[in-house]
Amino acid sequence: MSESPAPNNAVRLSALVVAHNEEDHLAACLECLTFADEIIVVLDRCTDHSREIAATFTDKLIEGAWPIEGHRRNEGLDACTGDWIVEVDADERLPVALAKEIRNAIQTASPGYFLIPFDNYIGDTLVRYGWGAYWGVSAAPRLSSKGAKRWGEQSVHPSLEFKGERRELQQRMLHYVDRDISDMLRRLDSYTNARAMDLRASGDIGTLGHNIRRIFSRFWKCYVGRKGYREGHYGFLIALMAGLYPILSYLKARLEED
Repeated sequence: MSESPAPNNAVRLSALVVAHNEEDHLAACLECLTFADEIIVVLDRCTDHSREIAATFTDKLIEGAWPIEGHRRNEGLDACTGDWIVEVDADERLPVALAKEIRNAIQTASPGYFLIPFDNYIGDTLVRYGWGAYWGVSAAPRLSSKGAKRWGEQSVHPSLEFKGERRELQQRMLHYVDRDISDMLRRLDSYTNARAMDLRASGDIGTLGHNIRRIFSRFWKCYVGRKGYREGHYGFLIALMAGLYPILSYLKARLEED
């Protein structure tokens, strides 16, 4: 990118990436973030070449093992020294137009956070509609002022706490969410494993009847409410995964051990 870090009298921006064995994505992700004043990479239990790749872009590396997603993300937020922080996952790309919008927005913004809209891809196919109900997002609060954002304790889809004003950007983040249907199914298995752990820890896993009803309500929310029908077969798949997520989590919590 042709962007350069801010001059000394400008608002400083940190870019934060949290990665677990992301050697296939990490270089392309970090290349998009060189416009920031610093890059922080949190390496969670990496056994591939993620560390070597990250070290070519920054010396600000944090390595460790965090079973809870919110813990590793909060440690990354705490390590950032910028006035504002943009959080980017390894399978996401921050285009030049979005980088410019971020730089412009933070120069005069009061403390708070910005929602960034997403363009989600399955393989090479852009799938814009249908995401939600804990199965992907169409926008996320990824740009926040220092101290304005905190992640919760859940193993998957952790809750968020915010301080300050909520605003929205216009340019989109690119998210390569799944390579194919098999990748989507692996993600469903991983998500429901983590959700089952949270349910067991809470002491209230719910009931079979309630979670059966959620199959249909979540499918409807994604396929109709979020216009997944506009995406054809991919929209149906997204709605199906959203519908299966709660019932599979419940059954794993009921039938399996940690």
